[in-house]
Amino acid sequence: MFRPASRIASLPSPATIAMAARARELKAEGKPVISLALGQPDFASPEEALEGAIEEVRDGHTGYPPLAGQKTLLEAVAYKFRRDNALDVPLSRLMVANGGKQIIFNAFMASIEAGDEVIVPAPYWVSYPLIVQMFGGCPVEVSCLEENNFRLKAEDLAKAITPRTRWLVLNFPNNPTGAIMERADLEALAEVLRKAPHVMIMSDEIYEHLTFSGKKHVSLAQIAPDLADRILIVNGVSKAYAMTGWRVGFACGPEALIKAMVKVQGNISSGICTLAQGGARAVLSGPMEGVEAMKRVYEERRDRVVGFLRNIPGVSCAMPQGAFYAFPGFTALIGKKTPSGRMLDNDVDLAEALLEEQHLATVPGSSFGKGSHLRLSFAASDEELAEACRRLERFVLGCS
Repeated sequence: MFRPASRIASLPSPATIAMAARARELKAEGKPVISLALGQPDFASPEEALEGAIEEVRDGHTGYPPLAGQKTLLEAVAYKFRRDNALDVPLSRLMVANGGKQIIFNAFMASIEAGDEVIVPAPYWVSYPLIVQMFGGCPVEVSCLEENNFRLKAEDLAKAITPRTRWLVLNFPNNPTGAIMERADLEALAEVLRKAPHVMIMSDEIYEHLTFSGKKHVSLAQIAPDLADRILIVNGVSKAYAMTGWRVGFACGPEALIKAMVKVQGNISSGICTLAQGGARAVLSGPMEGVEAMKRVYEERRDRVVGFLRNIPGVSCAMPQGAFYAFPGFTALIGKKTPSGRMLDNDVDLAEALLEEQHLATVPGSSFGKGSHLRLSFAASDEELAEACRRLERFVLGCS
């Protein structure tokens, strides 16, 4: 009889995936489900990505690729860092993997010992603490308050650092809140980190191109070049280029860490699909007009969705400055009953009731380290978003 390893037996499934799966089940039963649970762009992958993949086939690049990535793709990644982040890095400090999640997995597997602490500002993407726990590490949550637009304060970071701290995870623009860190915020963090030379920094910048209201993403590596040997930048083509299914993530970090991560990858999946690498190379080295067009659409949707949410009695919602999520608060609903009489003891009850009673799939905020909230993706059609907002309003007004 199969018995899962202890490190897996107690590991929950990511809530984003679980809610999306339940939504698919209800949809298969004929229910009119609208799912805002996954961070899945609703645009087609760029034409240049398709051409890049076809070019790989025509050129006969269908064998095993180099573990760290094809040289042509690594050169495109290096070009991207020069263009977007003013960082001039050698190819030896770069690697590609099967999505940003594998980059994170490789890094933590290569570095975490049992009992190591990893500081994870909350709200956070669901997989950070789960992967840390998988390797025997201890996630340490640091709360980022809604009244501070969910930004990490330097003084809160300083209080969380101990001799056991191995990593700090930064994810800005943030999933699930859409928060960004301003230059002054990053400068303050850098001052704290200079006093803690044993702490590595993982900067997940997968949403860097999706910023709104004239805001621009700034990388910590730009702000504090003296910390470069401690910073691992995580990125990929999934979000900005609508290429989630291509599974191409890339990293820039200290050479010793990159070598260790490549070694991990060599024993897990080897190199990633050559066709996908060709598609990623094409978009990273190509023009940005398509990304800018998508960003404008996301910003328009953000304005409509957040405006609607803020007009629902008892609902709060910070304005997302990046990514494509809203993270409204529903504290006023906790303790009430739904229109069908179900008690709402927490945000999990709220998300489940919304799905069952209004066929609207969201993700409970507690999965991201922040209860009494829901995450809604506005990477959906205008029609779906308008109907989703109507269903949400109907649900809230019907609670008592």
